[in-house]
Amino acid sequence: MPVAQNWAYLDHAAVAPLPLPTVKAIRNWCDQALNDGATDWTAWYRRAEQVRAFASQIINASPAEISLIPSTTAGINLVTEGFPWQPGDNVVTLDSEFPSNRYPWLNLAHRGVETRVVPTDQGRVDLNRIAEHCDQRTRIVSLSWIGYSSGWRIDLAAAATMAHDQNSLLFVDAIQGLGVFPIDVKTTQIDFLAADGHKWLLGPEGAGIFFTRIEHLDLLRPTGVGWHSVKNAFEFSHDQFEMRADAARYEGGSRNMTGFLGLAASLELLTEQGLRSDVSPLAERILAIAERASTRLAACGARVFPRPPIDHQSGIVTFEVPEVEPLQVRRACLDDKIAVSCRGGGVRISPHAYNSDEDIDRMISTIQKMIIPSRGQNND
Repeated sequence: MPVAQNWAYLDHAAVAPLPLPTVKAIRNWCDQALNDGATDWTAWYRRAEQVRAFASQIINASPAEISLIPSTTAGINLVTEGFPWQPGDNVVTLDSEFPSNRYPWLNLAHRGVETRVVPTDQGRVDLNRIAEHCDQRTRIVSLSWIGYSSGWRIDLAAAATMAHDQNSLLFVDAIQGLGVFPIDVKTTQIDFLAADGHKWLLGPEGAGIFFTRIEHLDLLRPTGVGWHSVKNAFEFSHDQFEMRADAARYEGGSRNMTGFLGLAASLELLTEQGLRSDVSPLAERILAIAERASTRLAACGARVFPRPPIDHQSGIVTFEVPEVEPLQVRRACLDDKIAVSCRGGGVRISPHAYNSDEDIDRMISTIQKMIIPSRGQNND
């Protein structure tokens, strides 16, 4: 990760920096496109298709259950717009969701579909409370695997059981967990999942994955049908409209080739580092770094927002500096080449496995410079 030479980059829950293999893959594509045009397009296509294979390995799905999508939002809309809703149906979600997992559901109001929003307490997700908001017309429960501001990580197996007990399907916005924590869609029995690759997967923006359980293929109507949606996709004179028998039917037309070549390299790197559907050494490392950061922040006088219980923790930590606005904290960090975000009313950090203790020390040094003057002013 070349970024580590110059930055303490603690902002992977926003947009991650790119690993060197990913940049090399993109540069190679640029060089080929510059010098040879698309004469090697078939090789690009085959390499981009490996994203499907890597993704299926990471979540223990069949490649036939993976679609290549441009964003998490696009994956969510495959469900919101493709599901066979009836007036009076409802979907249940949380008040702490990122807008991408809220607005598409609210957009169903014109079709007579109600969006029920479950209150959370400081990001805490209570599955029992979610179940209380479901009824016989609840078709889908939509949850983020990890809350983007609270860092609360839900138990996906328990969430799927809860949703299925309500005769509903479970959609998971996995962007804040995929690439770090293990997930086995066969054992968790979730129904749909979407995640762009530009956060913990260390990929470029505009290239992600969508998972749909194979038995749901005929349930979700493809809304963006194109040449890639059909059988015999490369026989352009073939005039029979026969939908593909796998999740690639949702891809429609030409893909973001650059992005998926980069994402293929990122996924290959993560799998080489031990990321699998059943175990992830990356998760242990990230949780340890996040815990150390939380402890150091509290010790230096920052107020760390309540952390979830250990089984629900993630790589996200949010805090505030007394009497200093979060944007001012972020600006000071950026000036010292420390990447953080402002979320949930505070400053959010989200270290990855390659981050070091020195990165945390560097952030603490910057925070201390803001805390000490404010204490002095209070004593006057």
